Amino acid sequence: MSQVATKVARVFRFAGAILAESHGEYYLVGELKEPCNFEDYGFEKPPESDPDKPVRYKKLRMIGTVISDSEHLEMETQGEELAELLFRRFVIPRNHSVSDRLWRVVTVKAENGIADARWLEQIPDEAWQIVRENILKCL
Repeated sequence: MSQVATKVARVFRFAGAILAESHGEYYLVGELKEPCNFEDYGFEKPPESDPDKPVRYKKLRMIGTVISDSEHLEMETQGEELAELLFRRFVIPRNHSVSDRLWRVVTVKAENGIADARWLEQIPDEAWQIVRENILKCL
């Protein structure tokens, strides 16, 4: 019996937001926390977010060689489904910023800068919500 290899999606921090790479496509999840020249990282600058109608994620257009941090999560979910999952897991809805605390929970056992985050895909939303609430209310 042969096993089919599953393409792994990679998820990085990117100027305070999240950058997800899936099948050669890139999604920006959450709002940036620091200035970023997208062209320096191989992307066309996406349209500015409307503060009254923030989006959950944006698909980025590559214009060159993509440069990303070597530290990342590995996940199996792909495409827009991955971007939506990352939004639900890491983003604070009131300001669309990515929670550093939640990111650290997932990356605490990273080896050589790579964290296997497939468990995060499998945990039910209700269970993650309990973890999320407790992490975010801690000082």
